[in-house]
Amino acid sequence: GTQCWMRENLKVSKYRNGVAIPTGLSDNVWRSTTRGAYAIYDNNNANDAIYGKLYNWYAVVDTLGLCPTGWHVPTREERDKLVSHLGGAEVAGGKLKSVTGWNPPNIGATNESGFTGLPGGYFGSNGYSSSFLGSAGEWWSSSEFDGIYVSVLNLGGSNGRAYRSYSDKRSGRSVRCLRD
Repeated sequence: GTQCWMRENLKVSKYRNGVAIPTGLSDNVWRSTTRGAYAIYDNNNANDAIYGKLYNWYAVVDTLGLCPTGWHVPTREERDKLVSHLGGAEVAGGKLKSVTGWNPPNIGATNESGFTGLPGGYFGSNGYSSSFLGSAGEWWSSSEFDGIYVSVLNLGGSNGRAYRSYSDKRSGRSVRCLRD
């Protein structure tokens, strides 16, 4: 369509202006912070290299800028436009998913879009309780649902759907940037 998305999950450790994004937070601090932060799945640098970092929503909306100049974290509407362009929620997930890097099964994966969605898993809002590496990927939008939850794009290995779901702002999810 008319959108240009990054091909990989974001891996930045600093905001656009060079200020470091906090990381290495204890579970208690992660659970209670309302400041931007990131973590790496299982604190394993190999996971960072493959799947990128998992950011809380506060990093996503920080005015210091998470995405590089000329890019932004997409709104729910911008993400929905991508899903619609790819044929709707029933089939868009397969067109967004990488054909490799997923635990079996990876049903419907064609990566026809070039998005190369990988299953980077996520962190729960209670801290570093890592989940679903290899079998699910979730990406933040900048669209708040209510005071606690934010709209995310969810892809799973068991089908070719693109799900719209909601995640707690304190959880850690992947980020893809969209060109301004």
